[in-house]
Amino acid sequence: MSSPHILAIPVPAQGHVIPMMALSQCLVNHGFKVTFVNTDFNHNRVANALPDGQSHMTKDRIDLVSIPDGLEPGEDRRDLGLLTEAMRRVMPGKLEELIEKINGGDGEKITCVIADQGIGWALEVAAKMKIKAVAFWTASAAVLALKLNIPKLIDEGIIDNDGTVLKSQAIQLAPNMPAIKTADFVWACIGNETTQKIMFQFMVRSIQAVQVADWILCNSAYGLEPAAFTFAPEIFPIGPLLASSRLENSPGNFWQQDSTCLQWLDQQLPSSVIYVAFGSFTIFNQTQFLELALALELSERPFLWVVRPDITDTTSDPYPDGYQERVASRGRMVGWAPQQRVLAHPSIACFLSHCGWNSTLEGLSNGVPFLCWPYFADQFTNESYICDVWKVGLKFEKNETGIVLKEEIKNKVDQLLGDEIYTARARKLKEVAITNVEEGGQSNKTFKNFIEWMKS
Repeated sequence: MSSPHILAIPVPAQGHVIPMMALSQCLVNHGFKVTFVNTDFNHNRVANALPDGQSHMTKDRIDLVSIPDGLEPGEDRRDLGLLTEAMRRVMPGKLEELIEKINGGDGEKITCVIADQGIGWALEVAAKMKIKAVAFWTASAAVLALKLNIPKLIDEGIIDNDGTVLKSQAIQLAPNMPAIKTADFVWACIGNETTQKIMFQFMVRSIQAVQVADWILCNSAYGLEPAAFTFAPEIFPIGPLLASSRLENSPGNFWQQDSTCLQWLDQQLPSSVIYVAFGSFTIFNQTQFLELALALELSERPFLWVVRPDITDTTSDPYPDGYQERVASRGRMVGWAPQQRVLAHPSIACFLSHCGWNSTLEGLSNGVPFLCWPYFADQFTNESYICDVWKVGLKFEKNETGIVLKEEIKNKVDQLLGDEIYTARARKLKEVAITNVEEGGQSNKTFKNFIEWMKS
C-alpha cells in the first residue's frame, strides 16, 4: 500500500502557517507525503523569504502549492473581515479543483485533508470528496473550548447570536482554566464592529464544520492545560510542535530571518538580554512605539528587538532622534529573527511578547519568563495563562489614554528580572512541555495513535 498523502491547509497567517509546517514535517518523518497549500499571496512571500540560494519550494516530501485567496493584488489582507469573506467565496472551489487535479494525475492520491480549524470549509470539501478530514487547532485548547461553547454563551444571554457581548464579565469554563473577560473574546477584539460580526459568523460556521472531522488535533499539551483538555475531551493534544532545527529556514516564514543577531547574542552575558518581539500582526501608533523604545533605553540592559518594516502606523523613521546611536552598544534591532534559536540562547533573560500561542509555546519550551503585551484575538487568554495560571510573567498597565508608559515598562522589567521565582517556574514548565512530546509523553502517545489511524 502506498504511504498516506496528506493535503495540509493553514489559515493564511504567519502564526498558523508555522505550526502547520511543523506538523507537516512530523508527518514526513513518519514516511507520509504532504502537499502544503498556501494562498498565492503567501506562497510568494514564503518564496521571497527563503535564504539566498534556497529557491526551491519543496522540502523533502513536502510539496508547496498555492490557490488564490479571492482578493485582488492591491487589496488589504490585514482587513480580516474582507479576507475571510473573499476566502469563503473563492477558496473551497479552488481547493476542490486542486484535489481533483492531484488525484487525476499519476502520483499518490490525497488520502487525508488536515485543515486549520479556523477554515471549516476545507473540512467540508474533504467530506464532500469522501476524503478523511482532520481539524488542526494552532492555538490553546482553552480558546477552542470557548469557541465550541458559543451556543451555550448565546443560550445564557452572555452574547447575542451575532457575537455582540451583552454582559460585561469574566468567563471561566472550568476551575484552573484562565478567566476570559467578555471584552477579550477572540472575535470581540479584532478590527471594527463589521469585522467582528464577520469573524463571529465565520467561527460559528467553522464549529459546525468540525462535526465532519475525524480528529481535532491541538498544538498544546495536557500538562500545560489539564483543565481545558478535561473540559473538552474531544480535543487531542499533540504539542508543543516546534520547528526542528532543520526547519529554521523552513518554507514558512513571511520575512527573511536575520541570523546575525545570534552572533550578537553570543557576545552577551548569560540571562542578560531582553528579547522583544510582537509577532506578525501587531501595529503600534507612533506614541506607543516611542515609549517602548525609550523604556528599553532606560532599562540599561541589553535588548534584541524585532522591528518589522510595518510595525508602526508611520512611514517615516519611527525611532526617537539619535536613538540608534545612543543604544548601539547594547541594543540590537532586526526586521525578523530566528525566534526559536533566539529563545534557546543562554543570554536571553526574558521575552517581551504579544503572547501569540506560538511565541508562548516557544518561550515556555525554553524556560523563559514573559512580559505580556497582547494585541488581539486569543492573545489576551494566553496572557491570562502566563500571568494568572502558570505565573511565569507580568502584565503591563495602560494609562488613561491607553498607552503603556516607559516607566511602567521599566518597572515591570526590573520586577520580573529581580525575582528568581518567575524564572524558576518557567524552568519547571519547560520540563512539562518537553516531557509531553518525548517518548512516553501524552502528546507523543496521542500523535502515535493518530499516525496509526492515518495508516489504517
